[in-house]
Amino acid sequence: MQLEVREWGSAGAGKLAILIHGAMSSSATWCRVAPLLVERGYHVLAPDLRGHGASGWAGSYRAEDFAADVAESLPAGADIAIGHSLGGRTLALAVDALSPAKAVYSDPAWLLSGAQADVAAMAGFAQATKTATAEQIAQTNPRWAAEDVAAELEGFAAWDLKVMDAIGAFGDLDLKPPAVPSLVQAADVGFLISREYGRRLEELGYRVAFVPGTGHCVHRDDLDGFMASLDGWI
Repeated sequence: MQLEVREWGSAGAGKLAILIHGAMSSSATWCRVAPLLVERGYHVLAPDLRGHGASGWAGSYRAEDFAADVAESLPAGADIAIGHSLGGRTLALAVDALSPAKAVYSDPAWLLSGAQADVAAMAGFAQATKTATAEQIAQTNPRWAAEDVAAELEGFAAWDLKVMDAIGAFGDLDLKPPAVPSLVQAADVGFLISREYGRRLEELGYRVAFVPGTGHCVHRDDLDGFMASLDGWI
């Protein structure tokens, strides 16, 4: 599927960054990250995954479908590719096709067998996204900027609930040593990347950085911490 792709900066910039959002969200989630990358000389491309944002909905939401769409819709050879949550899983499956110089996986949805209760809770939350208000989002996420709240509301209004059914059936990702230099950016109080799992990833060759005080949406909980953890990667 050809995806809708949001763009920041000039195609004539010296560097290219790809940003891939997570479930229940859209490319708008990068509204504060992308301009900071543009300031650093990047042209930024951020797709809406199938079933999200302005991209089409589909009958199939396998992890491989998300990866194939990204490979079809984005250019290979970016200087940096960053994927959050489902976007991190998508990037891991598409990294060979995309061939970025570096990859960053922000609290990626790779190891789900130990997070079944949390995934089930997310499935229960899914329906509530369709009636959520900006006030409710802000109360639940007091550290988010107003732009992040607005982006979340936009994403909630435009995603297919069937995506969460598919995620519930995802297994653990069979990870291999990274194909390109790779950073795993982990939430400090998240449920996807434990310290033990982080050590396993380091043994495989990943660089792992836990961002203090953040939950699953690292880039929205602490934008400064998110960017600081990317020192040497962007």
